[in-house]
Amino acid sequence: MVKGITILGFLVLLLSCKSEKENSQRELGLVYNVLRDVDIDNYEIYAMNLDGTGKTNITDLYPVDWTYYSYEDTLYFISDRGACKRCYFLYKSNFKGENVQKVSELELADSWMSTRKDGTELIVKPKLITENTFYILDQKGNIIDRLETGLAFAADPLFVNNGKQVVFRGGKTVRKEINGFDEELYIIDVDGKNRKQLTHYPKQDSTAGKFGYRAGAPKLHQTEDFVTYQSKQNGKYSLYAVNLDGSKTWKLTENSQNEGWHDWSPDGKWLAIELFDDDQSQFHIGLMNWETKEMEILTDDTFKYQQAPNFIYKN
Repeated sequence: MVKGITILGFLVLLLSCKSEKENSQRELGLVYNVLRDVDIDNYEIYAMNLDGTGKTNITDLYPVDWTYYSYEDTLYFISDRGACKRCYFLYKSNFKGENVQKVSELELADSWMSTRKDGTELIVKPKLITENTFYILDQKGNIIDRLETGLAFAADPLFVNNGKQVVFRGGKTVRKEINGFDEELYIIDVDGKNRKQLTHYPKQDSTAGKFGYRAGAPKLHQTEDFVTYQSKQNGKYSLYAVNLDGSKTWKLTENSQNEGWHDWSPDGKWLAIELFDDDQSQFHIGLMNWETKEMEILTDDTFKYQQAPNFIYKN
């Protein structure tokens, strides 16, 4: 028995090393969202190389298309194409926008998502009367499990700890318009047990107001095991980080511009950030080298809104 476990462990390690080596040889790109036509509320998904070249509209339709997440070379996006306005369904394609497929007939809420088990299971927020439930889908879009968070509001689920737990953005009322929303990040087991509050917005700070982010959508640094999020503190949106046990919270970066939605590269070496000025008159996509903290702006001012970048393998 001991020998069998040792051999199995060796095989798992070997396959893991092979996968890491294969991924290190693959080329990363970025996808992000652009408001192309404000008059008709037309959002498109653009792709570009990590040096900012090759910007391409990969959806090029006139409904709302918006990407929150990619797993390896699969781009996931929500869209109201073929449906009523702002009635979102889940689709997938690749870096070039090819082979578009509808993943599920389940209507989704406007929320981030993530995967576990090598991308075979996806956690999403469905469009329901209640606002506190997540569904776990298989690759065919079938509902295989549901997670009740126990809060009035929950969104932006992120698998952590090998898919055994979920970090999410939660509120104590069903929406921000209702007093007492008190938005924070929480962590919970996938069976709905052991919910714990991770973040604590400074009591003396009121600059997020009623509608700003006290704690925005969480993103995982996969090699250092901490979660990052945007928060409006001292009148400015910045990125912050918190350990998965909630024992430590810190300001992540020192950029002069406001920082919003963002994503980590799979190896944790790059951080793609949505950057904007105080008046939110222009949004850019920036790429930071996590080791050196050097930042390069990848977009120009052709479009005002260029938001929510995420990494994807180009092949």
